[in-house]
Amino acid sequence: MKFNISHTTRYTYSQPLLYSVQTLHLWPASGPCQTVEQWGIRTPGTLHAQLDGQGNQVHSFSLVRRPEAALQHISVVAKGQVTTHGTGEFVDTGPLHPAFFLRSTPLAEPHPRMAMWALQTVPELMATRARSEQPTAADLVALASAVADKVQYRQGSTGVETTALEAFDWELGVCQDQAHVMVAVCRSIGLPARYVSGYFFAANAPELASHAWVDVCIHSQENRWISLDVTHRCTTDERHIRLAAATDYTACLPIKGLRRGGGEERMDVSIRIEPLTG
Repeated sequence: MKFNISHTTRYTYSQPLLYSVQTLHLWPASGPCQTVEQWGIRTPGTLHAQLDGQGNQVHSFSLVRRPEAALQHISVVAKGQVTTHGTGEFVDTGPLHPAFFLRSTPLAEPHPRMAMWALQTVPELMATRARSEQPTAADLVALASAVADKVQYRQGSTGVETTALEAFDWELGVCQDQAHVMVAVCRSIGLPARYVSGYFFAANAPELASHAWVDVCIHSQENRWISLDVTHRCTTDERHIRLAAATDYTACLPIKGLRRGGGEERMDVSIRIEPLTG
């Protein structure tokens, strides 16, 4: 499927903004899962591009204003066209060995209780692991579905700093939390896994446009991975548009920055995804 995508982030400040530096993970890359037909980002400052250590395209910009010319609002607009291929399994050509994604991170830390839960909940997968065999897609979809049952989707129940173990214990969360729990469970049983940020097209549920899912390595030597949407209990398909993949949310959040001045800050995000025909 081909989509037009527009992602606008608008900051409004109660006092003049004197200085701001922002880092953006808002540039999708072409690969096995999608082809980026065109893309651009509009910001109030000059953009500088580079690859981060995990192979994602990152941009940054800064603003410096004198008090008499300070701003009280800024906007960042990312937009373009992407064709998705409906690919759930792929070979990764990124810069890192899959073992890198076994490491513990603040929001997706492996834990023995998660490993024990997996042993009790998905015994077929754990038997496969015990025989040193590669997991199947069906095994991992079953694990994703079990995580979705364990961490019930409820908006407003968690925050961006909620850890996987907290969401696991609270048994509530949103797509970010479900993805973090899935990553942490996989790491707990020795499967490399990473967090993916992106977009999801749902014609009747535009509030789901900003989405998160998981990549799990199913063959380290061949660098083969499978993408799993925990929230929707499936492998990713033509509805998913990838932005960035990293160890957890903190390593690939769409926008983060520092500022001086501005007083109280308000952030409004608007995402539109429109399928194209013909």
